[in-house]
This record gives sequence, C-alpha cells and structure tokens, in this order.
Amino acid sequence: MATLTKKRKAIIAKFDATKAHTVADASKVVKEITTTKFDASVDLAVRLGVDPRKANQMVRGVVTLPHGTGKTMRVLAIVTPDKEAEARAAGADFVGLDEYIEKIKGGWTDVDVIITMPSVMGKVGALGRVLGPRGLMPNPKTGTVTMDIGKAVTDSKGGKIDFKVDKAGIIHAGIGKVSFDAQKLAENAQELLSTIVKLKPSSAKGTYVKSVTMSSTMSPGIIIDNKLFN
Repeated sequence: MATLTKKRKAIIAKFDATKAHTVADASKVVKEITTTKFDASVDLAVRLGVDPRKANQMVRGVVTLPHGTGKTMRVLAIVTPDKEAEARAAGADFVGLDEYIEKIKGGWTDVDVIITMPSVMGKVGALGRVLGPRGLMPNPKTGTVTMDIGKAVTDSKGGKIDFKVDKAGIIHAGIGKVSFDAQKLAENAQELLSTIVKLKPSSAKGTYVKSVTMSSTMSPGIIIDNKLFN
C-alpha cells in the first residue's frame, strides 16, 4: 500500500489541481498522471448554468469525435427485413426485429447503441422501462431513428456520441483513451466543447459553462479554464 501512496503523491506533485489549464495542456497532463495498467478512458465533465428540469434548458446533442472514442461500439439495428442487409453491410453487430424486442423484454441490453426506423419505433418505444435508464432508447434527434440505417450504423461505429445534461446540470462524455496522443485528445475535447457551446439555450441566463474537468479512470480531475468557452 505504501508504494501506491508514494505513487499517488508523485502524481499529485506533477500538477496543480487548483490551476486552470488549456484543453491542450490538460490533454498532456491527463496522460502524465494516469497510472492504471489498462488503457484508461478519458472523460470530460462539463457543468452548465442551466436548469435541466425546464424543457427549454435541456441541453442534448450529438457530436462526431474526429479521432473516435477508442471504444469498440456494439451496435444493434432493430429493422424490418428489407433493411437488414444495409445494416449488416455497415457493420452492425446485431440485426433483427422481433427476436431482439423479445430479448430486450427479457433484460438483454449488451449493446452500446440501438438504431431503428420510424415504422418500428412503436415496438421499440414499448421497451422504455428497460432502455430508458440505460440511455439506449433510440431518438430521432440523435440520428438513431432514421431510414438511413447504413449511415447511422457507420456514424455510431466511427466515433459519434450523444450526450445530454443530467439532473445536476452536468454533461459527462468519453473523449478517448489515455493511449491517444495528446493532440488527438485535445481535438476530440475541443469538438465536444464547441458543440456544447453552440447548443446554449436562449433561456439560459448568467454563465453558461460553469466548469470543465478532464479526468481518466482513477486520475484526479484536471480543471480546464471555463473562460475559454463563455
């Protein structure tokens, strides 16, 4: 246990936890202070000056990270038989209709993204109790309810993520892995942050981006200067 404490002290000594960094500097620091043996995920937590209980202050969107997430996305396409070949050709991991509706009713949710089409949404909508809490419910706003199944699958496999503000007013999103080089992490972070800024609700008053923190699995949080986004 002593070695871990020493290691931890060495990590904390490497950077000032109270200092606000640029996105580029934070991306370098997160690589330096991560000590996990596995390839840790890198995440952003963005606290917004909005009241998510008000419909006109809900911040939700999609962004395609220029360098992907580093995570292999498991995609389920719930489609009619005429769309199955298109979904498979685009790389969907699971393709079907009623058999997957039944599996999900039974509690199966071993996927990262579910894509479906408007004509099937009635059946998928009935799975809200299972899919809703896991953030898996397809939504036209995020491009996961569409007739262009092939593009939706390709986008999901290629680094498209959707995000929304939680009850505490915070957006949490993964922007890559520690193994990414710092510039790629910074470009992914910048893409997400500029998308969030563009989505500022007109009804939001005061400071919009209250704080931004970057961290990896198990690392301390690195403060990013929020003045860069207000």
